[in-house]
Amino acid sequence: MTEVAFHFNAPDKLEYACRFVRKALRHEMRVAVMGVQEDLERLDRMLWDMAPTDFVAHCVGSAAGELVQASPAVLTDDLQLCPHREVLLNLGETVPAAFVEFGKVIEVVSLDDGDRAAARGRWREYAAQGFDIVQHDLVVREGS
Repeated sequence: MTEVAFHFNAPDKLEYACRFVRKALRHEMRVAVMGVQEDLERLDRMLWDMAPTDFVAHCVGSAAGELVQASPAVLTDDLQLCPHREVLLNLGETVPAAFVEFGKVIEVVSLDDGDRAAARGRWREYAAQGFDIVQHDLVVREGS
């Protein structure tokens, strides 16, 4: 069964996504990042702007098929364009339709009230489908 985790209180959702993807790739995991096109474009630029020692190999889902196949991180608004199903990092406001195909789903939730309200709706949707949900409070973790 898919493991679902919510990472709450991200001061900057896209900055957190950069760190998460970098860490996942260092652990040799393959990640699909789902979100709206505007956020994915900004995240793509942020990943390219990271320090050379923090390079994160990635591509957008609309890239050439062989590039998408070879990339350990794929940024997409259409999960059908992503060939791997290990980790799904959801930056969107809704539960992705194909989330059950992934081993893990990570939901990133910012401090914004609207984002938190949307996250509560996603939480309820996962719970209604019988998924156990793991909660990570990023403020507690960073403050420790």
